[in-house]
Amino acid sequence: MASDSETGQLGHDRRTTYEKWTAEEGLPVIQGFYVADLKKLELSPWKRRGGLGAYINLEGAGGTNDAYVAEILPGSSLKPEKYMFEELIYVLSGRGATTIWNEGGKKQTFEWQAGSLFSPPLNVWRQHFNGQGDQPARFLAVTTAPMVMDLYHSLEFVFNNPFVFRERYAGEDDYFSGNGKTFVGPVAKNIWQSNFIPDVAAFRLTEWKERGAGGANVMFELADNSLAAHVSEFPVGTYKKAHRHGPGAHVVILGGEGYSLLWEGEQPKTRVDWHAGSMFVPPDMWFHQHFNVGAAPARYLALRWGSQKFRMGGVFKRASAPETAISTRIGGNQIEYEDEDPEVRRIFEHELAARNVDSRMAQFFKQN
Repeated sequence: MASDSETGQLGHDRRTTYEKWTAEEGLPVIQGFYVADLKKLELSPWKRRGGLGAYINLEGAGGTNDAYVAEILPGSSLKPEKYMFEELIYVLSGRGATTIWNEGGKKQTFEWQAGSLFSPPLNVWRQHFNGQGDQPARFLAVTTAPMVMDLYHSLEFVFNNPFVFRERYAGEDDYFSGNGKTFVGPVAKNIWQSNFIPDVAAFRLTEWKERGAGGANVMFELADNSLAAHVSEFPVGTYKKAHRHGPGAHVVILGGEGYSLLWEGEQPKTRVDWHAGSMFVPPDMWFHQHFNVGAAPARYLALRWGSQKFRMGGVFKRASAPETAISTRIGGNQIEYEDEDPEVRRIFEHELAARNVDSRMAQFFKQN
């Protein structure tokens, strides 16, 4: 039942279809700007799926997408399901297997481990299995459920639709083999197209000078989705240039220690401290900037809007627009080092000194 704050003057429930659905799921709904540690997130029994879970609806998603964490008990599995929203899955811990099949089609099974990234194609049946008898398996998923549910406001359509998207998946034997190919998109040049990445923490990256600080990057296209992903890494004692883009980029820290600053216009900055397992989502067109103050390179995975193959307009277009790497001085959405607030560098150097870590930024300041 809706609370008083969720009803209008006429007594109508003001919650969206998606909000009503998540409330009925009976799981915790995590809100705010970040999750300190996805691996330690407290979960609750998930009757519909047969495991444990929690929904994550952070401020920066803006109602365009969402996330959830699911855990499969040792030696067990989740219930088979299919639905009309896209889903990117990153395995947080454990190992197991997933079986995929189209309505009435043959089944295909592939194995995964901690660090794997994959995407069940739209509206296929999927069932996830824990391959260990003594340890749980936990994964994070980012989905388009809020937008799909609020558009059609019919759970019958979303969960019991027989339509088969054969142009996305037609039962190909090598669909989840891990094979892939590179291609150059309208914005990014380092794009890897595959439906299964065995270990994103070990995936080879290429130099990405545009964001500064000697960083490296690779973009992922999976399952012909509108959702996409990328992995970035930057060295010890460095930080990246501030930039902004559209909503819904779920940034998952794979390794390293540091913090990020998030801010809108001239408003005060929000600080998020992170380590492996942390996640945050910068709000729509908020500047954000990432700082590595640890003793190892910082690597993160972003699960987001912004496919290079299937472009979208409006706020979704801003997720991967070229302007994200163009200086604000010429109409772009990136703050160059020489234009940033001096306080940004002062705080960074103070944090390094407290950890006895040397700054490596001098060479990058000289270039600007």
